Amino acid sequence: MTPYETLIVERHEAVAEIVLNRPQQRNALNAAMCNELRAIADALRDDAAVRCVIVRANGPVFCAGADLKERKGMDIDGVRARRIKAFAAYDALEQIGKPCIALVEGPAVGSGGEIALACDFIVATEAASFRTPEALWGTVGATQRLPRAVGKRLAKDMAFTGRTLSAQEALEAGLVTRVVPAAQAGDLVRQLAHQIAAAPPLAMQLTRRCIDRGMETDQAGALAVELLAIDTLLQSADWDRTIATFGNAADDDAAPGGRHA
Repeated sequence: MTPYETLIVERHEAVAEIVLNRPQQRNALNAAMCNELRAIADALRDDAAVRCVIVRANGPVFCAGADLKERKGMDIDGVRARRIKAFAAYDALEQIGKPCIALVEGPAVGSGGEIALACDFIVATEAASFRTPEALWGTVGATQRLPRAVGKRLAKDMAFTGRTLSAQEALEAGLVTRVVPAAQAGDLVRQLAHQIAAAPPLAMQLTRRCIDRGMETDQAGALAVELLAIDTLLQSADWDRTIATFGNAADDDAAPGGRHA
């Protein structure tokens, strides 16, 4: 795929991996990385051959936050424009249109947490940690996705005090969904991604959309979103293939010596 300055992008059949690749700068988010994250997210969204995406990092730190060195000498308009680039990058990942897994194997600070939270779920190793110290640095950040993940009280505790959540604390808070052994983390996440990629793609995309939109509306609105998704599936070729698969599975189960014999 197209070479990038701050990222490595790898393809493994229907799974794409986006690797943050500024290890000497602890993968700090700069303007170039913002632009490249947005570009690759848009490209993968439009690539029908990609059915699942992994976001991970090169080096011991997932992302140390924004690259503050590049802001030296910036005027107010420049800082604002740089923040908007970051918001656009997070949003592009969130709107990638297919299941996206973050693998966090080290500290995720500030913007690092935003990148991980823009993915559908986070898998972590014991070396992972999460911190949102923006308010202590005299700025504002991580005020939207984090409260939706952990609740507003824990989000305020982290924002007001700079508290660091360990991987286990993040698991208990619902920020991450699994904590896995470091030596096996890459293989385990790739297995998850290939399992997801093997499922009917339209059903996966619609399930993702229903969960996301359902969380932002009331129960009646959420049900309407799900019913619309079901109608969309019933009119798709995916549905015919799924029914055929179910039929074959039922025949296998009923046969002598079948799975439920």
